[in-house]
Amino acid sequence: MSVADDVLPLAVLDFVGIEHGESPSAAIAGAVSIAQAVEAAGYRRYWVSEHHNMTSLACSAPELLTAHVGAHTSRIRVGAAGIMLPNHAPFKVAETFRTLLAMYPGRIDLALGRAPGTDPLTAHVLRRGVASDPAAEFPGQVGELLAFLGDGFPAGHPYAQLVAAPLVEERPELFVLGSSPYGPRFAAVNGLSAVFAHHMSPDLAVEALRAYRREFTPRTDGATPYSAMSVLAFASDDDDAIGDFEAAWALMIQNITRGIREPLRPEDVRAFARSPQFRATRRDDGRMVTGEPKSVAGRLLELKQEAQVDEIVVVTPGLDRDRRRDSFTALADAWRQVA
Repeated sequence: MSVADDVLPLAVLDFVGIEHGESPSAAIAGAVSIAQAVEAAGYRRYWVSEHHNMTSLACSAPELLTAHVGAHTSRIRVGAAGIMLPNHAPFKVAETFRTLLAMYPGRIDLALGRAPGTDPLTAHVLRRGVASDPAAEFPGQVGELLAFLGDGFPAGHPYAQLVAAPLVEERPELFVLGSSPYGPRFAAVNGLSAVFAHHMSPDLAVEALRAYRREFTPRTDGATPYSAMSVLAFASDDDDAIGDFEAAWALMIQNITRGIREPLRPEDVRAFARSPQFRATRRDDGRMVTGEPKSVAGRLLELKQEAQVDEIVVVTPGLDRDRRRDSFTALADAWRQVA
Protein backbone atom coordinates (compact mmCIF):
# COMPACT_ATOMS: atom_id res chain seq x y z
CA MET A 1 0.00 0.00 0.00
CA SER A 2 1.40 3.39 -0.96
CA VAL A 3 1.35 6.39 1.34
CA ALA A 4 -1.23 8.08 -0.88
CA ASP A 5 -3.60 5.08 -0.54
CA ASP A 6 -3.19 4.92 3.23
CA VAL A 7 -5.87 7.48 4.05
CA LEU A 8 -5.68 8.90 7.57
CA PRO A 9 -8.53 10.25 9.75
CA LEU A 10 -7.01 13.69 9.21
CA ALA A 11 -8.14 16.72 7.24
CA VAL A 12 -6.82 20.24 6.67
CA LEU A 13 -8.78 23.47 6.96
CA ASP A 14 -6.98 26.21 5.02
CA PHE A 15 -7.75 29.93 5.30
CA VAL A 16 -5.71 30.49 2.11
CA GLY A 17 -3.60 33.16 3.75
CA ILE A 18 -1.81 35.77 1.66
CA GLU A 19 1.73 36.12 2.91
CA HIS A 20 3.19 39.60 3.24
CA GLY A 21 4.28 40.94 -0.15
CA GLU A 22 2.78 38.16 -2.26
CA SER A 23 -0.11 38.39 -4.72
CA PRO A 24 -3.47 36.65 -4.33
CA SER A 25 -2.50 34.52 -7.34
CA ALA A 26 0.59 33.31 -5.50
CA ALA A 27 -1.47 32.58 -2.38
CA ILE A 28 -3.92 30.46 -4.35
CA ALA A 29 -1.05 28.62 -6.06
CA GLY A 30 0.35 28.06 -2.57
CA ALA A 31 -2.97 26.62 -1.42
CA VAL A 32 -2.85 24.16 -4.30
CA SER A 33 0.64 23.11 -3.26
CA ILE A 34 -0.60 22.51 0.30
CA ALA A 35 -3.51 20.40 -1.00
CA GLN A 36 -1.16 18.34 -3.16
CA ALA A 37 1.23 17.81 -0.25
CA VAL A 38 -1.48 16.64 2.16
CA GLU A 39 -2.99 14.40 -0.50
CA ALA A 40 0.41 12.74 -0.93
CA ALA A 41 0.76 12.46 2.86
CA GLY A 42 -2.53 10.57 3.14
CA TYR A 43 -4.95 13.17 4.50
CA ARG A 44 -8.62 12.44 3.86
CA ARG A 45 -9.82 15.98 3.08
CA TYR A 46 -8.69 19.47 2.18
CA TRP A 47 -11.15 22.24 3.01
CA VAL A 48 -11.15 25.99 2.51
CA SER A 49 -12.99 28.49 4.70
CA GLU A 50 -15.26 31.40 3.75
CA HIS A 51 -14.12 34.82 4.96
CA HIS A 52 -14.81 38.27 3.53
CA ASN A 53 -13.38 41.78 3.66
CA MET A 54 -9.85 40.65 4.61
CA THR A 55 -6.80 41.55 2.54
CA SER A 56 -4.84 38.84 4.37
CA LEU A 57 -6.97 35.96 3.04
CA ALA A 58 -7.94 34.73 -0.43
CA CYS A 59 -10.92 32.58 0.58
CA SER A 60 -13.93 34.79 -0.19
CA ALA A 61 -15.12 32.30 -2.84
CA PRO A 62 -14.57 28.80 -1.40
CA GLU A 63 -16.63 27.11 -4.10
CA LEU A 64 -14.25 28.43 -6.78
CA LEU A 65 -11.22 27.38 -4.74
CA THR A 66 -12.75 23.92 -4.34
CA ALA A 67 -13.05 23.60 -8.12
CA HIS A 68 -9.48 24.83 -8.65
CA VAL A 69 -7.97 22.52 -6.03
CA GLY A 70 -10.02 19.62 -7.34
CA ALA A 71 -8.49 20.12 -10.78
CA HIS A 72 -4.96 19.91 -9.37
CA THR A 73 -5.49 16.87 -7.13
CA SER A 74 -6.79 13.40 -7.88
CA ARG A 75 -7.91 11.52 -4.76
CA ILE A 76 -8.30 13.75 -1.72
CA ARG A 77 -11.80 15.00 -0.89
CA VAL A 78 -12.12 18.75 -1.37
CA GLY A 79 -14.71 21.23 -0.23
CA ALA A 80 -15.77 24.26 1.75
CA ALA A 81 -15.82 24.47 5.52
CA GLY A 82 -17.75 26.14 5.17
CA ILE A 83 -20.35 27.79 3.10
CA MET A 84 -21.80 30.41 5.43
CA LEU A 85 -25.41 29.72 4.51
CA PRO A 86 -26.88 33.11 5.56
CA ASN A 87 -24.79 34.68 2.76
CA HIS A 88 -26.20 32.40 0.05
CA ALA A 89 -29.41 31.22 -1.55
CA PRO A 90 -29.81 27.48 -0.85
CA PHE A 91 -30.90 26.88 -4.47
CA LYS A 92 -27.65 28.37 -5.77
CA VAL A 93 -25.58 26.38 -3.26
CA ALA A 94 -27.27 23.19 -4.49
CA GLU A 95 -26.56 24.08 -8.12
CA THR A 96 -22.93 24.93 -7.37
CA PHE A 97 -22.16 21.77 -5.43
CA ARG A 98 -23.97 19.54 -7.91
CA THR A 99 -21.77 21.10 -10.58
CA LEU A 100 -18.71 20.32 -8.46
CA LEU A 101 -19.92 16.72 -8.07
CA ALA A 102 -20.30 16.44 -11.84
CA MET A 103 -16.69 17.65 -12.16
CA TYR A 104 -15.22 15.56 -9.32
CA PRO A 105 -17.49 12.61 -8.47
CA GLY A 106 -16.96 11.09 -5.04
CA ARG A 107 -14.74 13.92 -3.81
CA ILE A 108 -16.90 16.91 -2.80
CA ASP A 109 -17.68 18.04 0.76
CA LEU A 110 -20.03 20.79 1.89
CA ALA A 111 -19.90 22.05 5.47
CA LEU A 112 -22.55 24.60 6.46
CA GLY A 113 -22.18 27.47 8.90
CA ARG A 114 -24.75 29.91 10.25
CA ALA A 115 -22.28 32.73 10.98
CA PRO A 116 -21.54 35.36 8.32
CA GLY A 117 -17.77 34.78 8.27
CA THR A 118 -17.20 38.51 8.33
CA ASP A 119 -18.02 41.85 9.98
CA PRO A 120 -21.61 43.19 10.27
CA LEU A 121 -21.31 45.72 7.41
CA THR A 122 -19.99 43.14 4.97
CA ALA A 123 -22.70 40.71 6.04
CA HIS A 124 -25.25 43.46 5.36
CA VAL A 125 -23.87 43.91 1.84
CA LEU A 126 -23.73 40.16 1.13
CA ARG A 127 -27.38 39.87 2.08
CA ARG A 128 -28.31 42.81 -0.13
CA GLY A 129 -29.29 44.92 2.85
CA VAL A 130 -32.05 42.58 4.01
CA ALA A 131 -32.57 42.78 7.76
CA SER A 132 -32.66 39.22 9.03
CA ASP A 133 -31.83 36.93 11.91
CA PRO A 134 -29.35 34.39 10.47
CA ALA A 135 -29.63 32.09 13.48
CA ALA A 136 -33.41 31.94 13.17
CA GLU A 137 -33.33 31.42 9.40
CA PHE A 138 -30.59 28.77 9.36
CA PRO A 139 -32.83 25.69 9.99
CA GLY A 140 -35.14 26.67 7.16
CA GLN A 141 -32.21 27.30 4.82
CA VAL A 142 -30.74 23.88 5.61
CA GLY A 143 -34.11 22.28 4.98
CA GLU A 144 -34.37 24.02 1.61
CA LEU A 145 -30.87 22.98 0.64
CA LEU A 146 -31.52 19.34 1.54
CA ALA A 147 -34.73 19.42 -0.47
CA PHE A 148 -32.92 20.81 -3.52
CA LEU A 149 -30.16 18.20 -3.10
CA GLY A 150 -32.60 15.34 -3.35
CA ASP A 151 -34.93 15.17 -0.34
CA GLY A 152 -37.63 16.93 -2.32
CA PHE A 153 -40.39 19.30 -1.20
CA PRO A 154 -43.86 18.37 0.04
CA ALA A 155 -46.60 18.17 -2.57
CA GLY A 156 -47.93 21.60 -3.37
CA HIS A 157 -44.81 23.43 -2.21
CA PRO A 158 -44.05 26.34 -4.60
CA TYR A 159 -40.45 25.15 -5.01
CA ALA A 160 -41.37 21.55 -5.83
CA GLN A 161 -41.25 22.26 -9.58
CA LEU A 162 -37.67 23.56 -9.44
CA VAL A 163 -34.62 21.51 -10.42
CA ALA A 164 -31.16 22.28 -9.04
CA ALA A 165 -29.19 21.43 -12.17
CA PRO A 166 -27.16 19.60 -13.22
CA LEU A 167 -28.97 16.53 -11.99
CA VAL A 168 -26.55 14.11 -10.32
CA GLU A 169 -27.48 11.18 -8.15
CA GLU A 170 -24.65 11.75 -5.69
CA ARG A 171 -24.78 14.30 -2.88
CA PRO A 172 -21.87 16.18 -1.39
CA GLU A 173 -20.78 14.84 1.97
CA LEU A 174 -22.62 17.28 4.23
CA PHE A 175 -21.49 18.64 7.61
CA VAL A 176 -22.79 21.25 10.04
CA LEU A 177 -20.16 23.57 11.49
CA GLY A 178 -20.27 24.88 15.04
CA SER A 179 -18.25 26.75 17.64
CA SER A 180 -21.04 26.63 20.24
CA PRO A 181 -23.27 23.73 21.34
CA TYR A 182 -25.89 24.82 18.77
CA GLY A 183 -24.08 23.37 15.74
CA PRO A 184 -23.56 19.80 16.95
CA ARG A 185 -27.01 19.79 18.57
CA PHE A 186 -28.60 20.86 15.28
CA ALA A 187 -26.60 18.18 13.46
CA ALA A 188 -27.64 15.51 15.97
CA VAL A 189 -31.36 16.36 15.88
CA ASN A 190 -31.35 16.38 12.07
CA GLY A 191 -29.17 13.30 11.59
CA LEU A 192 -26.28 15.17 9.95
CA SER A 193 -22.51 15.01 10.38
CA ALA A 194 -20.93 17.60 12.69
CA VAL A 195 -17.68 19.56 12.82
CA PHE A 196 -16.78 21.55 15.92
CA ALA A 197 -14.23 24.39 15.95
CA HIS A 198 -12.02 23.51 18.90
CA HIS A 199 -9.69 26.23 17.58
CA MET A 200 -12.38 28.77 18.44
CA SER A 201 -13.99 27.25 21.55
CA PRO A 202 -11.62 24.71 23.10
CA ASP A 203 -13.46 24.64 26.43
CA LEU A 204 -16.70 23.53 24.79
CA ALA A 205 -15.46 21.15 22.12
CA VAL A 206 -15.18 17.79 23.85
CA GLU A 207 -18.52 17.83 25.66
CA ALA A 208 -20.39 19.30 22.65
CA LEU A 209 -19.12 16.50 20.42
CA ARG A 210 -19.78 13.75 22.98
CA ALA A 211 -23.31 15.10 23.36
CA TYR A 212 -23.71 15.02 19.56
CA ARG A 213 -22.98 11.30 19.54
CA ARG A 214 -25.38 10.64 22.44
CA GLU A 215 -28.22 12.65 20.91
CA PHE A 216 -27.86 11.64 17.25
CA THR A 217 -31.16 10.83 15.55
CA PRO A 218 -30.81 9.01 12.19
CA ARG A 219 -32.43 10.68 9.18
CA THR A 220 -32.43 7.42 7.26
CA ASP A 221 -32.42 3.76 8.25
CA GLY A 222 -28.99 2.64 9.36
CA ALA A 223 -27.49 6.15 9.51
CA THR A 224 -24.82 6.62 12.17
CA PRO A 225 -23.22 9.72 13.72
CA TYR A 226 -20.09 11.13 12.12
CA SER A 227 -18.09 13.96 13.61
CA ALA A 228 -14.84 15.87 13.32
CA MET A 229 -13.02 18.47 15.41
CA SER A 230 -10.79 21.24 14.04
CA VAL A 231 -7.68 21.92 16.13
CA LEU A 232 -4.92 24.50 15.85
CA ALA A 233 -1.75 22.48 15.46
CA PHE A 234 1.84 22.89 14.35
CA ALA A 235 4.51 20.18 14.38
CA SER A 236 8.23 20.88 14.14
CA ASP A 237 11.55 20.00 15.72
CA ASP A 238 12.54 23.70 15.44
CA ASP A 239 11.70 25.65 18.62
CA ASP A 240 11.93 28.97 16.79
CA ALA A 241 9.43 27.81 14.17
CA ILE A 242 7.03 26.76 16.93
CA GLY A 243 7.40 30.13 18.66
CA ASP A 244 6.81 31.96 15.39
CA PHE A 245 3.64 29.97 14.74
CA GLU A 246 2.25 30.70 18.20
CA ALA A 247 3.21 34.38 17.96
CA ALA A 248 1.65 34.73 14.51
CA TRP A 249 -1.67 33.38 15.78
CA ALA A 250 -1.59 35.76 18.77
CA LEU A 251 -0.84 38.74 16.52
CA MET A 252 -3.53 37.76 14.03
CA ILE A 253 -6.17 37.63 16.77
CA GLN A 254 -4.97 40.99 18.12
CA ASN A 255 -5.22 42.52 14.65
CA ILE A 256 -8.72 41.19 14.03
CA THR A 257 -9.94 42.68 17.31
CA ARG A 258 -8.44 46.01 16.26
CA GLY A 259 -10.05 45.85 12.82
CA ILE A 260 -6.72 45.20 11.04
CA ARG A 261 -7.06 42.60 8.28
CA GLU A 262 -3.72 42.90 6.51
CA PRO A 263 -1.02 40.21 6.11
CA LEU A 264 1.43 39.97 8.99
CA ARG A 265 4.97 41.15 8.43
CA PRO A 266 7.46 38.32 9.09
CA GLU A 267 9.80 40.67 10.97
CA ASP A 268 6.95 41.72 13.28
CA VAL A 269 6.14 38.09 14.05
CA ARG A 270 9.75 37.19 14.73
CA ALA A 271 10.25 40.24 16.95
CA PHE A 272 7.08 39.48 18.91
CA ALA A 273 7.98 35.78 19.27
CA ARG A 274 11.28 36.70 20.87
CA SER A 275 9.97 39.56 23.03
CA PRO A 276 9.72 39.40 26.83
CA GLN A 277 6.02 40.24 26.46
CA PHE A 278 5.32 37.11 24.42
CA ARG A 279 7.53 34.87 26.53
CA ALA A 280 5.80 36.08 29.70
CA THR A 281 2.30 35.43 28.35
CA ARG A 282 3.08 32.27 26.39
CA ARG A 283 1.28 29.42 28.08
CA ASP A 284 -0.63 26.29 27.26
CA ASP A 285 -4.29 27.30 27.38
CA GLY A 286 -5.43 24.20 25.51
CA ARG A 287 -6.27 26.14 22.35
CA MET A 288 -3.39 24.84 20.22
CA VAL A 289 -1.23 21.77 20.01
CA THR A 290 2.41 22.50 19.15
CA GLY A 291 5.71 20.72 19.57
CA GLU A 292 7.75 17.97 17.99
CA PRO A 293 5.69 15.86 15.56
CA LYS A 294 5.24 12.74 17.66
CA SER A 295 3.95 14.66 20.69
CA VAL A 296 1.56 16.69 18.53
CA ALA A 297 0.23 13.54 16.88
CA GLY A 298 -0.17 11.89 20.28
CA ARG A 299 -2.12 14.82 21.72
CA LEU A 300 -4.39 15.04 18.65
CA LEU A 301 -5.10 11.34 18.96
CA GLU A 302 -6.00 11.86 22.63
CA LEU A 303 -8.38 14.68 21.68
CA LYS A 304 -9.93 12.48 18.99
CA GLN A 305 -10.62 9.79 21.58
CA GLU A 306 -11.84 12.22 24.27
CA ALA A 307 -14.31 13.90 21.91
CA GLN A 308 -15.31 10.59 20.29
CA VAL A 309 -14.81 12.02 16.82
CA ASP A 310 -14.06 10.22 13.58
CA GLU A 311 -11.59 12.79 12.25
CA ILE A 312 -9.28 15.59 13.31
CA VAL A 313 -9.19 18.67 11.08
CA VAL A 314 -5.79 20.33 11.37
CA VAL A 315 -5.76 24.14 11.28
CA THR A 316 -2.29 25.59 10.71
CA PRO A 317 -2.47 29.25 9.76
CA GLY A 318 0.82 31.10 9.51
CA LEU A 319 3.07 33.29 7.46
CA ASP A 320 5.49 30.62 6.20
CA ARG A 321 3.90 28.20 3.78
CA ASP A 322 6.94 25.94 3.60
CA ARG A 323 6.86 25.46 7.36
CA ARG A 324 3.13 24.75 7.25
CA ARG A 325 3.62 22.16 4.51
CA ASP A 326 6.43 20.51 6.46
CA SER A 327 4.23 20.43 9.56
CA PHE A 328 1.37 18.69 7.76
CA THR A 329 3.72 16.09 6.32
CA ALA A 330 5.56 15.47 9.59
CA LEU A 331 2.26 15.16 11.45
CA ALA A 332 1.00 12.49 9.03
CA ASP A 333 4.19 10.48 9.46
CA ALA A 334 4.01 10.79 13.25
CA TRP A 335 0.32 9.87 13.31
CA ARG A 336 1.13 6.51 11.73
CA GLN A 337 3.64 5.88 14.50
CA VAL A 338 1.34 6.66 17.43
CA ALA A 339 -2.08 5.58 16.13
